[in-house]
Amino acid sequence: MKTQYIVNTDTKKHLPWWLPFLLGGLLVVQFAGLCVWQISRGMDKLEQRDAFSASGSVISFQDGMEVRPYQPVSVTGRLLGGRQFLLENIIINSRYGYYVLTPVETAADEPLLLVNRGWIEKTGTTIDRPALAERIAVEDARQSLRGRVGSLPRAGMRMGDAIPAGSNWPQLAVYPTTADIEQALGRDIQPFVLLLDPSEELG
Repeated sequence: MKTQYIVNTDTKKHLPWWLPFLLGGLLVVQFAGLCVWQISRGMDKLEQRDAFSASGSVISFQDGMEVRPYQPVSVTGRLLGGRQFLLENIIINSRYGYYVLTPVETAADEPLLLVNRGWIEKTGTTIDRPALAERIAVEDARQSLRGRVGSLPRAGMRMGDAIPAGSNWPQLAVYPTTADIEQALGRDIQPFVLLLDPSEELG
């Protein structure tokens, strides 16, 4: 019996000639965007360094006064030790910890000023709120503080609420905004954060 063969008449399909050029162009655009981002970050760092170096002498802050980034300022007010915030997920030297934010009331009819007192390391795997409260405790007394004009740390993306509703003090927060802090405190706050000088007693 004679064997019959079926001939495949389909020709091999080739990719469009322009496809490699399109993919190459997209990669070039992507790499160019990354370069611009890196350059932008570098420029921001230089601007911050220049602002820090040219900050000038210490001024006594009053409500409504205009201030510059990293400008040295001093402020006198009452520390609200029972209304502090612990900013989570702050990594320093590859270790997790918190920034401690303490509100200061300069006058009853003025916005509160947030003071970033610095960083404390996270200990253990669970959150021991009473122990944290003891570590960051301050007296509700009127004091003079000195530091530089700063801001709240910002994240590229945040999941969920920055400050869980109904949490106890000190409140844990993840990259909160000014509005988040104001809602938790029930008071307006100043548009900047005082970065407390490390040489200060409470820093």
